[in-house]
Amino acid sequence: FSLDYYTQSFKKYMFNATKIIVSALIIFIASEIAKRDTLVGAIIVSLPLISLLSIIWIYIETRDIERIISFSYSVFSMIIPSLSFFLTLPYFLKKNISFSISLTFSVIIMVVLYFGLATLYKKIGYVI
Repeated sequence: FSLDYYTQSFKKYMFNATKIIVSALIIFIASEIAKRDTLVGAIIVSLPLISLLSIIWIYIETRDIERIISFSYSVFSMIIPSLSFFLTLPYFLKKNISFSISLTFSVIIMVVLYFGLATLYKKIGYVI
């Protein structure tokens, strides 16, 4: 057994733990701000934080610019289905449908639209 193997494994473990902690902290801070000020919270949450973090982590881990370019285009191409969630959730809630059912319906609609758009992209030859 090589000490180098254990050192590399530990470094990878610590990097993954750091990614989890940083990502969780950002989500926690954004949700705390949103509780106090919905506009500021909405602005923070509307930032593509998950995409930004993913791009940063991909770059740190691989330094693969082509992968980042491809990832960026893929994220952009799937924005429309994700936006449906923010239209359907308030719609259902305004209809006095319970939060959990409204959330479930909104997620189902979003997922169906994801698959529908992915199928359309496949039919027209667009590679995600």
